[in-house]
Amino acid sequence: MNHSSGTLYIVSAPSGAGKTSLVKALIDADSSIQVSVSHTTRAMRPGEVHGVNYHFVEHTAFKLMIEQGDFLEQAEVFGNFYGTSRSALQQALDQGQDLILEIDWQGAQQVRKLMPGARSIFILPPTQEALRQRLTNRGQDSDEIIEGRMREAVSEMSHYDEYDFVIINDDFATALEDLKAVFRANRLLQANQQQRHGQLLKQLLA
Repeated sequence: MNHSSGTLYIVSAPSGAGKTSLVKALIDADSSIQVSVSHTTRAMRPGEVHGVNYHFVEHTAFKLMIEQGDFLEQAEVFGNFYGTSRSALQQALDQGQDLILEIDWQGAQQVRKLMPGARSIFILPPTQEALRQRLTNRGQDSDEIIEGRMREAVSEMSHYDEYDFVIINDDFATALEDLKAVFRANRLLQANQQQRHGQLLKQLLA
């Protein structure tokens, strides 16, 4: 078998569209897909594993990675830094691993510039009502907070047209099949098949 490199998939969605559950179900069903692990300067929480949940690094190490231009995208949240390391990503892709990067549309724009070979998928809810219901069911939030989340979600959804694939998560099982189809179809692209089955193709044409 020829050595083939993996594909980077960007997956974005508004909060409440079911992205996390879909990605988890996809990964449980296909061992050749992993979620990209981010670097962070925040402290490890109980039950978290270094290299699985995050790569936990010191502030100085993170700053050095910034200076070396290793981050595809990075953000500061409540005084902690989070970032996607290009070298860590490339290493996994070179090993033939398909990787999912769960980021928002702003992060997606940065990553597309730096990794033009990435495929991007946007997940949408079936209706605004369904989205509101999902955001309301989460707990005891005030109407004001829910309205704020809805506004944020609508603003996020307005960027769906920057993505290669759009999946509507109305019925979970159908949306999961759609997501799997994107990964299957991409592996069947001529260039990817050529990488994967170079020997076979040579033999067929001999």
